Amino acid sequence: MATTKSRQREGDFIERSVYCESEYDRLQEVLMCPPAYMSIKEVINHTQQHYFRENIDVARATEQFNEFIEFLVNMSIRVELLSPVPTLPEQVFTRDIGVVIGNRLILSRMEQSIRRGEEKALEAWLRKQAIPFTKVQSGSLEGGDIMIDGHQIWVGVGNRTSPEVVDELQAWFPHHQVSTIAVRPRYLHLDCILNVVAPGVALVYVDAFDIESLATLRRFYRLIEVTEEEQFRLATNVLSLGEGRIISLPQNRRVNEELGKAGLEVYEIDITEITKSGGSFRCITFPLRRGGVFVGD
Repeated sequence: MATTKSRQREGDFIERSVYCESEYDRLQEVLMCPPAYMSIKEVINHTQQHYFRENIDVARATEQFNEFIEFLVNMSIRVELLSPVPTLPEQVFTRDIGVVIGNRLILSRMEQSIRRGEEKALEAWLRKQAIPFTKVQSGSLEGGDIMIDGHQIWVGVGNRTSPEVVDELQAWFPHHQVSTIAVRPRYLHLDCILNVVAPGVALVYVDAFDIESLATLRRFYRLIEVTEEEQFRLATNVLSLGEGRIISLPQNRRVNEELGKAGLEVYEIDITEITKSGGSFRCITFPLRRGGVFVGD
């Protein structure tokens, strides 16, 4: 375990805390990174393959990113920003470089070479902010494969997160139930095919799961299903602000209507220039704090 040392300020030791125990408690603080150097340099997912020739309009992506931040700030959510690094074209997807479970921040260990280095940028920021963290010791782990729901932790195991890390997570969180879900190579992360958006409610692309996994999910959640076309438009990759509020793409209108029927309030924001690289609202936000104070593992 590696942790930051508390910094001394005028004689006092100050250490910032983090806390998340679900995907849907009230969002208080989030870490993001501007898409200043965003581009599809090396195709690493199905969506990027589709948009490789067209690539990313950075000016448009930045405009959409700033509009999204303005919305979050107006919703009384604190937004922290990482400084973008020119050699890290995927750095906008901050959800993948770490995860907060309970009051512990886990620093990811990225699988793809094009994304390695993002962890170092985050580690430097964490040390500067005096936020303690834990490093993954075995295998790879990316935050997009981790879904938290109270004491239930879902881990998507596939090309980006390896099975070796599951035992490590269970050891760190002995009072949680850590369960694995297979993520097929076609899909980037678990949050591209599953998202727990409210207590007992989840968005899911059913064709991505085997029969056993789907049966397990049905025992836990009312499943709002997305189509193949909607999955390609990242319909599962919404962001819950808590208190029944969801941010989603306007292009996924049918899914948004289904969320409304489930009693959720949907805010539509366009970030389609960013989604060309294979990630949407959940991918570009790394929650540092949701809900209240946690005392646990």
